[in-house]
Amino acid sequence: MSDQRAGRLGVGVIGAGHVGPVLASALAGAGHALVGISAVSEASRDRAETMLPGVPVLEIPEIVERSELVLIAIPDAELPALVSGLAATGTWRPGQIVVHTAPDSGVGVLEPAQRAGSIPLAIHPAMSFTGTSLDLTRLAETFFAVTGPSPVLPIGQALVVEMGGEPVVIAEDDRAAYAEAIETARVFSRSIVEQASGILQGIGVEHPGAYLSSLVRSAVEDALSAER
Repeated sequence: MSDQRAGRLGVGVIGAGHVGPVLASALAGAGHALVGISAVSEASRDRAETMLPGVPVLEIPEIVERSELVLIAIPDAELPALVSGLAATGTWRPGQIVVHTAPDSGVGVLEPAQRAGSIPLAIHPAMSFTGTSLDLTRLAETFFAVTGPSPVLPIGQALVVEMGGEPVVIAEDDRAAYAEAIETARVFSRSIVEQASGILQGIGVEHPGAYLSSLVRSAVEDALSAER
């Protein structure tokens, strides 16, 4: 178990997609102890081993039982069944911090864990993840949406700062609008780049992605600067 007096937590991770291992690595870099991660597919196991060498791959109930902070990094649609299923088996514990990273949901989806005495937080990094160590550098430039009951918001904000990000409080009722904004920016950016790359490729330009890189980055930066 971790040293609570020093503010260190035993962290368990549910989900070894692109997001979970990266955030776990950032928390480990801040001094927290990683007690385990769940990984089902071969790709997720490889990712966990690469990003979190030596961290055991465990079953989800065992991760929750061992952890003081449970980081849930799975698709939004899978959250309700996971949280309620663990509540039905009495797995959640009082005082345990439970964080999910889905943009669409606030802490309402964590109510079954909260009823058991757990501390619910929704923390979403506004970043596109590769699932590699490259993401750790990008976290330093990333804003995180933090949603939770007022008394525990400082916990979520502190975790974000420890991961190198900038916390921004988003109200529970505003999470749907927040998720829409994030998805709009992601989809629009990708589709425009793909369209432009296709046109360049059609006229024989080699490596259109590299050709557009400087233009796209500077244009986006100019647009974002205008909104500051």
